[in-house]
Amino acid sequence: MASSAASILQRQYKELTRNPVPGFVVDLKNDSIFEWDVAIIGSPKTIYEGGYFMATMSFPDDYPFNPPTFRFDREFYHPNVYPDGRLCISILHPPGDDPVSGEKAEERWNPTQSVESVLISIISLLADPNCSSPANVDAGVAYRKDRELFDSIVKGQVEASKKDIPPGFQMPKSEKDFMLAAPAEVEDDENFWYESGDGSDFIDDDDEEDMDDDDDDLRK
Repeated sequence: MASSAASILQRQYKELTRNPVPGFVVDLKNDSIFEWDVAIIGSPKTIYEGGYFMATMSFPDDYPFNPPTFRFDREFYHPNVYPDGRLCISILHPPGDDPVSGEKAEERWNPTQSVESVLISIISLLADPNCSSPANVDAGVAYRKDRELFDSIVKGQVEASKKDIPPGFQMPKSEKDFMLAAPAEVEDDENFWYESGDGSDFIDDDDEEDMDDDDDDLRK
């Protein structure tokens, strides 16, 4: 199961480094395909503009049948982020209906989801928080009733996040730059994608056909 998960993650990681989702930079944490560093670049003309928010995305051995977790590395004041940094969003909740929360299966994780779809959902959540069942009650109340306080706290965290901007990274100065923002070019060495540590995280060329079969099965 873990080898299948590693194969799928390897493919998704390779795609995201070649064609990044605007506003995100991804990298492997400690060279593990099951744990990623994710940086969210604050969108221009929003309260997050200028921010570089680091987070850790961790994947289970049975991915994509169960969802990853997403946790901000620094304090992140938002109605849908727990005080310990964990992101609360429907797409990262386990598959199936949840009668307690009222979430339907189609709102929650399913094996056809991908890292890309999660990142896109996160951008939507930052722009439009769900305050009906907040993970951070204080942030939810401030967002609804004292937007000036909410904005001032977020702007303080934007300034703190700038300490994490890597050397040489050019922060976007316009919406056009934001859409094109990407990490430094990764050397396109095919061996990189198949060699890491003991090699257990990655696949051999001979397994490419098996990967295609796995993807077909997930779509059924």
